[in-house]
Amino acid sequence: MTTLVRSDLPLPLVRRGKVREVYEADASHLLLVASDRVSAFDVVMAEPVPKKGAVLTQLSAFWFDTLAEVFPSHFVTADPDTILTRVPGLGPSRAQWAGRAMLVRRATPIPFECVVRGYLSGSAWSEYRERGTLAGEPMPEGWVESQRLDPPLFSPATKAESGHDQNIPFARMAEALGGDARRLREASLALYAAGRAHADARGLILADTKFEFGRNAEGGICLIDEVMTPDSSRLWPKAGYRPGRPQPSFDKQPLRDYLDGLRRAGRWSGDAPPPPLPAEVVRATTERYLEAFAMLTDRPLIEGS
Repeated sequence: MTTLVRSDLPLPLVRRGKVREVYEADASHLLLVASDRVSAFDVVMAEPVPKKGAVLTQLSAFWFDTLAEVFPSHFVTADPDTILTRVPGLGPSRAQWAGRAMLVRRATPIPFECVVRGYLSGSAWSEYRERGTLAGEPMPEGWVESQRLDPPLFSPATKAESGHDQNIPFARMAEALGGDARRLREASLALYAAGRAHADARGLILADTKFEFGRNAEGGICLIDEVMTPDSSRLWPKAGYRPGRPQPSFDKQPLRDYLDGLRRAGRWSGDAPPPPLPAEVVRATTERYLEAFAMLTDRPLIEGS
């Protein structure tokens, strides 16, 4: 599969994000193309991570199909032949997008991240350790890092155009969305429960994840963007799990560890431009993504055709 840093397709470009390009396929549909760009600490690295975009697209497609009965989504297809039938003008550029493009129905994003935490980790652990709260809500004493949370916690966040998203209390989300906030909470918890059960059966812990939702042309709410990928979730191996410490993770951990070491050594400020990445860090990151895909889907990765 050709490594893709930036797609350039013969369709109107809607937006270019940190990882994805969004194109207008027709009046009712968009084409999402996941590149191999990788960001960490809100900075896009100069080096791409081979096959990352294909993993993000094909794993999201797997989840959209698997969770279709749990909650509706904007997903139409990620099959290259079907996409080409729907958008025939993409034929000459097929090598760019095959295996990493997803055709979806248009939807207007709802401006909140719907985060579900089944384990105490990341920013949630940092806040709890410092203040005993999560998104400003008081939590019981005595919790430890990586502790399983039963029941899982719904922890919404505001979506930031740049910088980090901000965790907020559910009450603030409800003030903005009214009754739809409760529906999003219920949908997020149901989706997470289904995903956690699936991952558990395959030797993985879905520690936390974030969902995005939108409103379709009829005004209904649907699941959008990506679903339970290594970019939007923490996935840990079940083997060796022990609370009270950080866990190994099937995501950008090799990249984050390398960059964090540079920051602690005073060799990188944490801002752009990013430092160059050693080949072994890039290779290790690719391997994490591929292993997560294989364990969750038990299917081969489509590497362009």
